[in-house]
Amino acid sequence: MAGEGKKVPRAAEMRGYTRGFVARVTERNRLPLDFSVRSLRVVDSVLDGMRRDGRGRDEVAAALFGFGAYVGEVLVRHAGAVWIDLDDAQRQYFGQAVGVRMPDGRVWSPLGKVVNRYEAGAEESLQTFYLTLPGRHPERAGRGGRPAARSEPARSL
Repeated sequence: MAGEGKKVPRAAEMRGYTRGFVARVTERNRLPLDFSVRSLRVVDSVLDGMRRDGRGRDEVAAALFGFGAYVGEVLVRHAGAVWIDLDDAQRQYFGQAVGVRMPDGRVWSPLGKVVNRYEAGAEESLQTFYLTLPGRHPERAGRGGRPAARSEPARSL
């Protein structure tokens, strides 16, 4: 998931993993990935470009994981989500090891959402996903979109 032969990060490691991914991607491609909600349009555009290139999902798995981590971190910073390690039933359902829990208790898989976006195209827009996501805290002035880093173990739904 995180790339060929690489360990999949746990919830507590996702913030650091995401920062590293963004540093590598922005250095090479000058993408404006600033963890803003608006930047999700950039991710949508990048995924559209990857789709046009016609590469299979396995060929772009590491990039999809990285962009999924990025989307998750946008949810953490702007919607009040926390990274969680998914339990066995959630792993089976989402096909991922980590996800996010929203303030209302709902669990989402931003990693899986990015895979869906890659496979299905624009109808799975990441920006629209964020804007229509139930259970998020509304943006608050003065927070800067950077709540304290938190992670917790997943609880069964």
